[in-house]
Amino acid sequence: MLAAGAATRFGAPKQRLFLPHVLEALHASSVEDIVVVAGAYELESDVRVVECPDWKRGPGASLRCGLRELDADAAVIVLADGPGLDPRAVDRVVESWRDGAGERLAATYDGVSRSHPVLLARSTWDDVPDDGARALEVTLVPCEDLRPPGDVDY
Repeated sequence: MLAAGAATRFGAPKQRLFLPHVLEALHASSVEDIVVVAGAYELESDVRVVECPDWKRGPGASLRCGLRELDADAAVIVLADGPGLDPRAVDRVVESWRDGAGERLAATYDGVSRSHPVLLARSTWDDVPDDGARALEVTLVPCEDLRPPGDVDY
């Protein structure tokens, strides 16, 4: 989970506010190992928290910090400011990957736009630029029947 930003538009450390909601969804999903990437603010959690000293470089730097902590064939990426995350979307994206849908996947809630969760197979981890996974081409996984995670900025 990416939670390293300064939350300047929000005006306060929103990741502290929304972290429990996103963690609840992840705990209800099939995800086995959860890593929270912190940066601008210290975070406390019941899961592993990784401090990313390079968080100011962009979401890709934060993502790479988290990926280095994983021993997995793929990683599911979610944002701390998406409190509406549906665990079924996480499981659907994971299942699509297991079924061979691609190495880079992202949920879509309108059939057109990419959203979260995003899944990156280990073979793609070295491709993550500073702009983050949003700069990578992905295969969309239909989640129109589920609630989108949201993206709280204000």
